[in-house]
Amino acid sequence: MTETVLNKALAVAEACADAARRTVIPHFRTSLQADAKSDDSPVTVADRAAEKVMRTILEDALPDHAILGEESGMSGHASDWLWVLDPIDGTRAFLTGRPTFGTLISLFHQGRPVLGLIDQPLTGERWIGVAGQETRFVSDRLPGEIGTRLCPELKEAELSCTSPEIMTPAHTPRFTNLQKHVRRTSWGGDCYAYGLLALGQIDVIAECTMNPWDWGALVPVIEGAGGSITDWQGQPLSLESDGTVLACGNPALLPEIVSHLSHL
Repeated sequence: MTETVLNKALAVAEACADAARRTVIPHFRTSLQADAKSDDSPVTVADRAAEKVMRTILEDALPDHAILGEESGMSGHASDWLWVLDPIDGTRAFLTGRPTFGTLISLFHQGRPVLGLIDQPLTGERWIGVAGQETRFVSDRLPGEIGTRLCPELKEAELSCTSPEIMTPAHTPRFTNLQKHVRRTSWGGDCYAYGLLALGQIDVIAECTMNPWDWGALVPVIEGAGGSITDWQGQPLSLESDGTVLACGNPALLPEIVSHLSHL
């Protein structure tokens, strides 16, 4: 992995985010129709158009890199470099007029996410993570400073999850057990919640049924802000992970959280 490749990749990722913003914003709070995908999750013309414009930028700038997008699958030749895209993470929020969705752009090198970008088009907030570097938060309207909150005890922690419905029957009792040991649970947020964790506003996020396009961009952002992000067993996330994701602002609390998630 070379610094030159990452520097170019970062510029390309930001160009993709800018283009996705321009594509998505005109569709927000309009009478947009959604189609149901095979997993019953919604997809709109805005999702498809935003992914298409990002793919075009990537194919022109980095033709030797492969691309995996939520809406159009895999393209390109086999490569150590893989872009993973989620044009609108939180389509339900987008459809219901809530500005808590985001565009997720990540670059994997040999199966490990080394660059991640969370972009909220409407608020103008952007989190940029690069492996080995401190995460950057860019916003000209809303306050925020990068740095996870080192919550000293789990009983004081703010826990977050997008929705109870994302939990499988096997995971629900484990999540419920974790809830008993935190201060309170907040619902909603999709990728935006992970950005808030990187700003020290949320302490723990536990979710499941996550795909690589859901979590790829989050890894460099959370780690570069001082937190940890693993599966529910505390293992690093990979393309072969089981779909569970656990983000923690204070990595010292990880063993205790994993223990609670391991018991019914």
